[in-house]
Amino acid sequence: MNTTEIFLLAMLLIFSIPYLVWRFANLDYWAPLVVVQIICGILLGPGVLGRAYPEYYQFVFNPAVIGALNGIAWWAVMLFVMIAGVELDLAKAWQHRKESAVTAGLALGVPMVAGSAVGLGLLGYAGWMGSKALSWQFVLGVGMSCAVTALPILVLLLEKLEILRQPIGQRILRYASIDDIAIWGVLALILLDWERVGRQLGFLLAFAVATILFRRLMVRIAAADRWYAAPIWLAACAFGADWSGLHYMVGAFLAGVVMEAAWFDQASMDLLRKHVLIVLMPVFFLSTGLRTNWETGGAAVFVAAFVLLVASVGGKLLGTHLAGKILKWEPGEAGIVGWLLQTKALIMIIFANVLLDKQIITAATFTALLLMAVASTMLTVPMVYPKLNRMRQLIFRTT
Repeated sequence: MNTTEIFLLAMLLIFSIPYLVWRFANLDYWAPLVVVQIICGILLGPGVLGRAYPEYYQFVFNPAVIGALNGIAWWAVMLFVMIAGVELDLAKAWQHRKESAVTAGLALGVPMVAGSAVGLGLLGYAGWMGSKALSWQFVLGVGMSCAVTALPILVLLLEKLEILRQPIGQRILRYASIDDIAIWGVLALILLDWERVGRQLGFLLAFAVATILFRRLMVRIAAADRWYAAPIWLAACAFGADWSGLHYMVGAFLAGVVMEAAWFDQASMDLLRKHVLIVLMPVFFLSTGLRTNWETGGAAVFVAAFVLLVASVGGKLLGTHLAGKILKWEPGEAGIVGWLLQTKALIMIIFANVLLDKQIITAATFTALLLMAVASTMLTVPMVYPKLNRMRQLIFRTT
């Protein structure tokens, strides 16, 4: 077979296996299709398929094919992160700023502290911290990974639970939006390179000036032309961020967050997000699976993943229960909020991919974080659905 044929064979595996497993195993209650795609990406990676059938793995996922897949994955995840930035609605968070700040702050801060404690523990063992990381970067990176809420996946789960447009769903989105800003801010801090700080400050200054000009342009051009301007802006911002050393995904988020959702038709934006998830993101999930590593020892990776899961879930629930005490929520309300904010797949995986790219964490740590993200996301619907059924009146409460 030539490279094109092998590439198409890889694409056939990427798109068919997760869907068939998800549909015929009837996994919709436990996980959206994207979570199954992430799991299949791990199974198709070197740690599982590569170990069981090394010749087949090396034949299908040869360097030329992996290079082609990586190009698609890079663009897919940039589009996805840009859409996440566009969809942030900080105006509503500002309207309810006290409640939003208390809840979002505790829901992010407590699991970050718990995860950082796990990161400190991992420092005592070889094979977890990346070769270019300072200790504080590794600890903070692991801590923030435990605190992440994946806003796009949260939207999918809220739709599945039929509460996205209800007051409870909008409250959860407010909390997640504030956390999203904090997550990318912390990532930028971790990636700050003092040897290239002049270049990074130069990029941020140029970005600020370009944003003013870009926003003026977007309000003047036709609505249809904005859809063409957006990917041009995305590519420019991602290039500038990567050139400065901040990473192209930071640039992609910045590109989206300075755009107004009102510039685009909401139904069309929903379709774009859905189509990116269906058509492009499975390639990113596969490329993520290809980066998993079990060389530190399969048992050690699973133990680390379990401890991270406990820190993540326990920290998030403790944080929302503290917020509930302060804001005088009803009994059981904090548990619903905490579990809904538990969804980590995608954004945490993107976050961890950046840490791995910059050698802040090793492939073993990346694998443990990936397993933690999948487990926490799969727990969300089974834990929340019964609670919502018992507290239907909560769905319509605005604060």
